[in-house]
This record gives sequence, C-alpha cells and structure tokens, in this order.
Amino acid sequence: MHQMVSANLATSHRWWVLAIVVAAQFMFGVDAFIVNVAIPTIATELHASTAEIESVIAIYLVAYSTLIVTGGRLGDIYGTKSVFLAGVLGFTLTSLWCGLAQSGPELIAARLAQGATAALMVPQVLATLHLLFSDHARSRAFGIYGIVLGLAGAAGFALGGILVTLDLAGVGWRAVFFVNVPFGILIVLAAARIMPSVPRRAGTRLDGSGATVLFLGLLCLIGPLLFGQDVHWAPWLWLVMAAGVAIVVCFVKLERAVAAKGGMPLIDLSLLSDKPFMRGLTAAFFFFFANLSFYLVMTMYMQTALQIPPLRAGLVFVPLALTFVVASRISGERAKHRGTLVLIEGCAIQIAGLAVLALTVAFLAPPSALTLALVLMIFGYGQGLVMAPLSGAVLSSVKPASAGAGSGMYGTTAQIANAAGVAAIGAVFFAAASAYSAQQALFTAIALFALSIVISAALLSWMRRATA
Repeated sequence: MHQMVSANLATSHRWWVLAIVVAAQFMFGVDAFIVNVAIPTIATELHASTAEIESVIAIYLVAYSTLIVTGGRLGDIYGTKSVFLAGVLGFTLTSLWCGLAQSGPELIAARLAQGATAALMVPQVLATLHLLFSDHARSRAFGIYGIVLGLAGAAGFALGGILVTLDLAGVGWRAVFFVNVPFGILIVLAAARIMPSVPRRAGTRLDGSGATVLFLGLLCLIGPLLFGQDVHWAPWLWLVMAAGVAIVVCFVKLERAVAAKGGMPLIDLSLLSDKPFMRGLTAAFFFFFANLSFYLVMTMYMQTALQIPPLRAGLVFVPLALTFVVASRISGERAKHRGTLVLIEGCAIQIAGLAVLALTVAFLAPPSALTLALVLMIFGYGQGLVMAPLSGAVLSSVKPASAGAGSGMYGTTAQIANAAGVAAIGAVFFAAASAYSAQQALFTAIALFALSIVISAALLSWMRRATA
C-alpha cells in the first residue's frame, strides 16, 4: 500500500507534501518555546498566580503526552490526511481561543484543548514522511525534518520576544497565539489540496479508557505540585497525589485487561519487563525533567529579577538554540562510533554549563543579557549532544516488532517528564523566590537541574556497562 501511494506521487509533488507537514511540525515546535517568553507578561496582564503560570505550560504537555498514541492510532483508522487536517484545524482554533482568553483558568482550559489537538496533528507528520520517503531520498527528507525541528526553538524564542515587544494592534502577548491562525489556515488549505489520502490500516483499535485513566492519574500527580503553594500545601493535596499513584497502578492493570480481551492497549506491556529499555526510559525521564523547566525558570528570572525586556530575553536563548542545532547535527555521527559515551559527555557539558551559569549570576551582579547568552551556549551544546541520539540509545534494546510501541512510550515519557519538571522545579523556584530571593531561587533550581542530569547520566552509564 505504501509503495502504491509513493508511486502515485511525482517526486516534486511529495516534496511539497513534506513542506506542508514539516511546516505544521515547525508551528508546533515554535509554540512550545514562544509561550515561555510571553509567560511573565501573561502573568501580569491576567493577574495569574504562580500555579496558573506553570499550568499554562504543564497542562498542554499532559494533554499532548497522554493522547499522542491515540492520535497516531486515529491516523491508522481514519487515514493520516483526515486526522492531520482535523489536528491542524483544531490547533488553529484552540490557538485563537488561547489568544482570546480573559483569565488564567480560561487560558489553562484553552491550552488543554490545544495540547489535545497537537496530539492529533504531530503523529501524522512522521507517519507521512515514512509513507512518502521509502527510497534513497529518505535520509534527505528526515534531515530536513531534523533541521526544521531544531530551528523551531530559536524561532520560538526570538518570535516570542518580538511579538510581545511590538504589541501589534495592541494585542500584546496574545499575538504569540494569534500568529498560529494564518499559518494554520494556509497549512489546512494546502494539505487539503495536495496531501495524499491513505486507506485505513485494518485491525487498529483505540484504547480510550487507557488514555482517560492515564490523563487523570497524571493530573492527580502533577496538579498538586502546580497548586501546592497557592493553597499552602494543604493536607488534602497529598491525598490527591496518593490517588494519582493508585490511578497509575490501576492504569497498568487496565492495560493488562485490555490486552487479555484481545484489544490494543495504549502501551506494549512486554516492554515493561525489558530492563535495558526501562532503564533507558528512566534516563530519558530525568533528562527531560530538566528540559522545559530550565527555560521557564530562566525566563522568569531574566524578566522579573533582572528586568530584561521580553525581546532581549528571547534573544538570549537564540545562541543556545543555534548551538543546540549544531550539536544535534554532529552527535548522531559521533554516537555511531562512541555509542552511549557521547550522551554521558553531553550530560557532563550541561552540568558544566549550569556551574558556569551559577558562578556568573553569583559574581556578576547583575549579569548582562549578552553575558547570559554566551554562558547558556554551553548548556545548549550539551543538551544538543544528548537529545538527538537519546531516543536511538533508549530504543536500541527493543525488538523491531515493538519499535513503534517503544517510540510511542519514549515520546509520551519525554512530554510527561517535561510537564513534571515544570511543575516540580517551577514550584520550588517560586517558593524559594517568595521566601528568600530570586537569586537564591535560581541557585536552588540550578541544583535540581544538575541533580536530574546527574541521575540521567548515571543511568546512561549503567546502560553502557550492561551492553559492553
């Protein structure tokens, strides 16, 4: 079937399809970072609490991570084109809702819906690439995909600062969401015209109950971390978290029941007994735990403590993002020769970058935007060395028949870790800033970032010794 679809597309035609789906992926990638730059302004204008600030980022990730596997299966059932169009249209409309939100809770609800629609859109991108590029052009197509994915971070940081500063038509921070609307409409129109239709894949079934239970479990685990400070860590919060643990345990039992009845559980249960894979998955969790939370903390520190304007704060991250892209491009080749050692080296460079950042903040008070931009490049280079080959290292022990399920678990774990990091480290940062000072809060957050990366490196080292 795949060969038939590929054969029906002219070579030039499929490159236009590539441009369309990669543009959607770029829009999604930009959105992940553009919001970070606007967060302090959003907090001020909507009078949002610290919990609401964190939730704007975290709830999006929770919705996306719990539904991404379901989004992929919907593509198999109804065809990648139909689900892609629905996802892009939904992402466009929910972006509009985000921009029109009048309160913190409304923006959180809109971001929840935006994350859910992203989970429909994103899985179809790779599915389309796999479908259309099964020949010699495959490496080139995926190379373009990787470059665009890397540049999305730099574009998001820069564009976020520009839009907030320009205050186009007086809409202020709302422009960071409105910008998705015209691009989303163009992508929908182009995809509807030239994207190929693919017949459904027979035998694919949804696990709606599994996705719902996992979402509720994560919400009970992460929600108290987000709102703990606002309610002074009331005792009932710990009961909610305990309920979250119980729900996650029930989720695993539910998945076993679904499999026993001949259904298609959300996760491949056989992978839970694959020790090397689970070890790698845990390493990935701790790596991503210190990922988006780092950018949230740095954004808040620069704009609120150092009073760096949004545009300059956004531009501070651009050299980091470009360095990340460079490191990502070279790490894959290095990993072929040095294996997991490259990832451990990347973790070490990240920790060195955090140490230099702490020293800079301690002895250059206050550090300039240019100084911070140069210092953060160290962290970005280390992060790029790890992120590109990490998925391959984690999935190396997975049997080919379970590669798709393993990739789904990896992607879900990465986004859950991002959300958990934003909630946990963000909560510690805001609590320390309130009790002590912004500088002390940053030092505390840096220590937590370093600890998380050290744990990830230790697990990667364990994997390396086990496979040596």
